[in-house]
Amino acid sequence: MTEKTSNAMWGGRFAAGPDAIMEAINASIGFDKRLAAQDIEASRAHAAMLARRGILTDTDAELIREGLLTVLSEIDSGEFRFSTALEDIHMNVESRLRELIGEAAGRLHTARSRNDQVATDFRLWVRGQCDAAIEGIEALMRALLAQAEDGAETVMPGFTHLQVAQPVTWGHHMLAYVEMLARDRSRFEDARARMNESPLGAAALAGTSFPIDRHFTAQALGFDRPMANSLDAVSDRDFALDFLSAASLTATHLSRLAEELVIWSTAQFRFVTLSDRFSTGSSIMPQKKNPDAAELIRAKVARVNGALVALLTVMKGLPLAYSKDMQEDKEQVFDAADSLMLALAAMTGMVGDMRPNVDRLREAAASGFSTATDLADWLVRALGLPFRDAHHVTGALVKRAEDRGVDLPELSLEEMRAVHDGITADVYEVLGVENSVASRASYGGTAPTQVRAQIARWRETFPA
Repeated sequence: MTEKTSNAMWGGRFAAGPDAIMEAINASIGFDKRLAAQDIEASRAHAAMLARRGILTDTDAELIREGLLTVLSEIDSGEFRFSTALEDIHMNVESRLRELIGEAAGRLHTARSRNDQVATDFRLWVRGQCDAAIEGIEALMRALLAQAEDGAETVMPGFTHLQVAQPVTWGHHMLAYVEMLARDRSRFEDARARMNESPLGAAALAGTSFPIDRHFTAQALGFDRPMANSLDAVSDRDFALDFLSAASLTATHLSRLAEELVIWSTAQFRFVTLSDRFSTGSSIMPQKKNPDAAELIRAKVARVNGALVALLTVMKGLPLAYSKDMQEDKEQVFDAADSLMLALAAMTGMVGDMRPNVDRLREAAASGFSTATDLADWLVRALGLPFRDAHHVTGALVKRAEDRGVDLPELSLEEMRAVHDGITADVYEVLGVENSVASRASYGGTAPTQVRAQIARWRETFPA
């Protein structure tokens, strides 16, 4: 495949080939070869439509169909030689097709442009990545549900400001991420539904004078319908931005969980033990077990967020319809998709393998006056105090316990009554961490009964 071939593909307008710098900046085959399967799929649908409409002969259509299958086989096997001189995946495929079947290959490009061709290929690829992301998210949700089932009654500290706030259950904490990921899944589902329109047949920007059937090609490629405006069809990259937006939120949620795993696995916390499969050692400190997988997941969000910002910046100043700037759309999306899928797989493995340290979790849950709110609530319920007054009384009791170096349940009844003489021995029934979590039985609360109810709801979607 020579430069002369490339010039012939461009047509008679250009007398000389681009120099090395222009070739380097203009070529996209280094990355858009990832669209090979989608390019061939779309070309097959286009050829079938052209034959159906009498624009191509059945003989040429069959030659094209068989030739495209041969090209795909060569690409899949690694035999295909990609050429930078041919710029992109479309011209690489078409050039090889011409070598295989001759003149008929040149008729494939009837009634289409590389503008609608790349828009179709890229949309197909991103649609497939939405499906992959949904599958990856659901696998992680299953792993979290299994943790929630095993730890429905395991008490752990709940935090605000990374300080012990109130006791919660391990199952409740795991389910929080299930809910986040469910929203992530729905965003990919929404994005997929919105992008499922076909640009093919919009040609360069204005449509075509050939009597094509865009509904046929849309259906053949699994789209719901053809896009209704040819200018929009070739210039739209909202579908890629939708994907990156959903990916950014998903990566952010993965990063939050990764951050917790990093903290929880420290010697200071000892909340969780990560498996050796997702940890590494130190080159100098033999005692170290580093949560490298979690740390790398935490860093992946920067790449995914960066891809979103980069593509938004590429698109923000482009007039209709197509501009060569839009060639810079794919690398960002490819990298973000790769980063997201790797992060999902790694997190699913870590969550599946990790083991909560139950005794340490309970010990931490009982620290830091974590049942102070339960005491305030009891003062409201049992003594009829306004909550603000109960808050003040509880604060005074916490101060007294702090001065003595004990926790609230260790204060004697006499010490409590010295702060408020209405307090009775019944108060001790709400101060234990198990009592505390059991009492939080409002819908969506941390009580084991509520955790099991939520698990049962999710198990209707994800059977064990």
